[in-house]
Amino acid sequence: MFAEIITIGDEILIGQIVDTNSAFIAGELNKIGVSVFQITSVQDDRSHILKALSDAEKRAKIIIITGGLGPTKDDITKHTLCEFLDDHLVENKQVLNHIEELFKNYIATPISDINRQQALVPSKAQVLHNAYGTAPGMWITNDIATFISLPGVPFEMKNLIDNEVIPKIVATFKRPYIYHKTIMTYGLGESAIAERIEDWEENLPSFVKLAYLPNLGKVRLRLTAKGADKDVIEDAVKEESAKLYSIIGDIIYGEEEDGSIESGVAKLLTSKKMTLATAESFTGGKIAEQITAIPGASAYFLGSVVSYATRVKIDVLKVPEELIKKNSVVSAEVARAMAVNVRELLKADFAMATTGNAGPTKGDSDAEIGTVYIAIATPNKVLVEKFTMGNHRTRIVQKAVHKAFQMLQKEILKF
Repeated sequence: MFAEIITIGDEILIGQIVDTNSAFIAGELNKIGVSVFQITSVQDDRSHILKALSDAEKRAKIIIITGGLGPTKDDITKHTLCEFLDDHLVENKQVLNHIEELFKNYIATPISDINRQQALVPSKAQVLHNAYGTAPGMWITNDIATFISLPGVPFEMKNLIDNEVIPKIVATFKRPYIYHKTIMTYGLGESAIAERIEDWEENLPSFVKLAYLPNLGKVRLRLTAKGADKDVIEDAVKEESAKLYSIIGDIIYGEEEDGSIESGVAKLLTSKKMTLATAESFTGGKIAEQITAIPGASAYFLGSVVSYATRVKIDVLKVPEELIKKNSVVSAEVARAMAVNVRELLKADFAMATTGNAGPTKGDSDAEIGTVYIAIATPNKVLVEKFTMGNHRTRIVQKAVHKAFQMLQKEILKF
């Protein structure tokens, strides 16, 4: 079964906001066996909306529209839906009462006739209760498809999807079962992985599909199967993923369904009751940022020294100035000293350190742009690796962050 998503609003098309609504809706639909055929963004323009609705109706059984339901004149979704479906607007008393209650209890400005007009809905529509806003969701069905119109405000839309739309789709439509397993790899590019798994990929069952999802030094391999029998689908994907582990297990560091690699590191440190400190130079605190984004990080993460300047490495991390002069600030020796010293400074079990040249200039080092050193200090050794990570600043930094977590995870697993 196919669905289509249409987002309405000039603000999306001019880049003023990012369309996160479609990604959320597509993910929730996929969980219940509804595949999204296409996502379309259109202007707040009658003819554009009519064309998008007409095209979508030819491709999908479910069409979800977000945006254009506000009280101002540029919000024309309801009127255009009525035109497309040969309908007219009527006042819904329950929606009007809800709007008046919201203004009475939560909104300081007086309610106006413009606000009350949000209680106007197509006469053929089933109203979907919007607990957090004044614009109701609407469910309208004709002989061809079901049209679901939702407000564009993300938290209002998400509540409607979770509590109104998904349950109603499940109750209304018969759907296939879709199952995904996404395996995370690091250390090889997409083409190199494809060569290693070519024979395995060619022998996949016809209903199991493989997708390569490369991103900044890591490649996700997503296995997807669709069919009527849940057990058959899941068993096939698990069997094929086990084969994949036997072929490229050396570059696999987890599965997306289990969470990010930093989440995996967090679980390991928590379960082992061990602690971590970081010393970052060119990564500028991004490793610490990703660690502290995980709830409960204070149980294992002691802190970080962002020694961006050479003087901070000397004064705070106590990296010998002579060591820097002899080897360069971007060197294995300095990375090692940073990791060892921050581990001692913060009394941690493990420490990560990064030093490198992300560009656009060489700064205090003669190292070529893209040269990166990552050090991991453990309770019984120090590991330092050198990498060449290209010449794009953002890519260099994020690839280094990913690699640092991968190196750390391998070392923690040894304890």
